[in-house]
Amino acid sequence: MNKNKILIFAMFFAVIILSTFFISAAQSAVNLGTAGDFVILSKAGISTTGTTSITGDIGVSPIDSTAITGFGLIGVLTTDTFLTSALVTGKIYAANLVPPTPSKMTTAVSDMETAYTDAAGRTLPDYTELYAGDITGKTLTPGLYKWGTGVLISAGGVTLSGSSSDIFIFQIAQDLTVANGAIITLSGGAQAKNIFWQVAGQTTLGTTSQFKGIILCQTLIDMQTGATLNGRALAQTAVTLDANTVTSPGTASSSSGSSGGSHSSGSGSSKNITVPNETITPPDTSGAADIITPTPDAKPTLWTKIVDALKSPLGKKILIAIGVLVLIWLGYLLFRPKPAKF
Repeated sequence: MNKNKILIFAMFFAVIILSTFFISAAQSAVNLGTAGDFVILSKAGISTTGTTSITGDIGVSPIDSTAITGFGLIGVLTTDTFLTSALVTGKIYAANLVPPTPSKMTTAVSDMETAYTDAAGRTLPDYTELYAGDITGKTLTPGLYKWGTGVLISAGGVTLSGSSSDIFIFQIAQDLTVANGAIITLSGGAQAKNIFWQVAGQTTLGTTSQFKGIILCQTLIDMQTGATLNGRALAQTAVTLDANTVTSPGTASSSSGSSGGSHSSGSGSSKNITVPNETITPPDTSGAADIITPTPDAKPTLWTKIVDALKSPLGKKILIAIGVLVLIWLGYLLFRPKPAKF
């Protein structure tokens, strides 16, 4: 094999390696399992004040229905598999309802924890410590993002741009703080059901903020007055609400949790449950970690700008087109007929 053919083969493999690096990095969705049947799922309780509106099922486990406060629960604990509320267009599940609900809730919580571990364990992030954790005013493209700090979205909001099948995964080692009035805007067809926020600390959605995506939180999810969520609040401690609107983002993998059983009582009529007015005490987060002080944006290098551009949806398409053209050219050089010798 002459030197020209060696060079051609080297270029061929270089194209394959680069294409693999940039194109195959697309993330797969986090599998929520049966936790995806709920718009709110909590291990320690769900409380609300004000006029909250929830579309979708909610549930708690291992704590029981006494930790679901402010909803005016309707049903009979000793005969019903789920409860209802005027504030919830859907069903309310708790660990102390009749079978098969306790088993259903144990599985859902286990699936929630598995999903959290999956999201937190994703490797080879596309972006690390981006903008020092302050993504206010930025436009982010699909991929895996990792921060060893908290993440702040101030009033300027953030835009997530991608197609209807693109996946966003955000790994956040501390708190996720969304300021009052901040809006997460989806563009290009991006879907809330494909956006996963894995938060090791506390999640705070400020007053009147508009949030999109699946929140997988290891501690408290605090929705302040008037905040809205198009997504799911899946918390390993408590979820607190105050005149909020929560809607399901939909899912491509499983149906809603409506198969939990019939809503019936032995007397043939529903009764209001008398639930003690318990106060769910959130974790003590009074320390300095609650306040994220963003540092100035690091100035990206020319190479960083090129890489980010190539990782965008348009950049990937351009790279594929260039790769195809290069492969055609290499094939021509390898297999073109040799000129006849006279």
